[in-house]
Amino acid sequence: MRALVFLIAGLSFALLSACSSNNQQDFTSESDLYESAQEQLERSRWESAIRSLQLLEEHFPFGKYAEQAQLELIYAYYSSGEPDLATAAADRFIRLHPQHRNVDYAYYMKGLAAYSKDESFLSQIIPLDQTQRDPGAARESLSYFTQLLNRYPDSPYAADAKKRMLYLRNRLARYEIHVANYYFKRGAYLASVNRGKYVLENYQETPAVPDALAVMVQGYHLLEMDELSDRTLAVLRLNYPDHPAFNKSGEFDFQHGDVSGERSWISTITFGLFDKRDPRGFDSRRVYDPQYQDAPRALQ
Repeated sequence: MRALVFLIAGLSFALLSACSSNNQQDFTSESDLYESAQEQLERSRWESAIRSLQLLEEHFPFGKYAEQAQLELIYAYYSSGEPDLATAAADRFIRLHPQHRNVDYAYYMKGLAAYSKDESFLSQIIPLDQTQRDPGAARESLSYFTQLLNRYPDSPYAADAKKRMLYLRNRLARYEIHVANYYFKRGAYLASVNRGKYVLENYQETPAVPDALAVMVQGYHLLEMDELSDRTLAVLRLNYPDHPAFNKSGEFDFQHGDVSGERSWISTITFGLFDKRDPRGFDSRRVYDPQYQDAPRALQ
């Protein structure tokens, strides 16, 4: 029995020694640890890659792979579904190496990380209208991509950033129209007008511009600011004569985005909070937005 105990103890000691030896061996060679991290990245073993890259930086902070490991750690965090950690790692790299030849990559990954937060897991399974979701991540991503283009307009990541910015600007502009439609329901006409003006001032050349003009036409009309309403209507008619707010006779339908005439006294005094009837609202994406036209029918 005593011999068995000594045998087990001896085996345990041997295993611990082997593990200790392997761990030490991991840290004796910077190149070996870096190559191990590369292999894990290639195999999409993100958690293992993150640990290896962290160890590389911890044990060889001034080695020849240290800066590259910091860049690849950003990618590993992003690929593992940790956009906030990816952003933090990118910020750290920018702070430590502001003049690095690949610092533009860190700016790009910040935009990409925020962009990924905008794409929920549910939206990958069930088609959702992203333009009605909280725009915080979209604004953040647009800001980061804008920083990249302002600082490094010739970056190899600039072309992809521009494509993503186009989508983000379209989405943010459409969100403003959704909010304007909501304000119409509540009878907050000035707030609706301001949302339309915001689109014209900040998101020119987006598919939401026709609806922004229509919002302003309607809002000014309801505010009894007829001169401004007529001026905006002239611009809408000249540039977007096929807008759905025009009826068959070519006249603007001032009931198109408003239910003020149908609201009860309860709806009026509560600013629409207890009125579940939604106005049609302004939404001309089927006419002016090619991306929406190509979207799944469930989104339309």
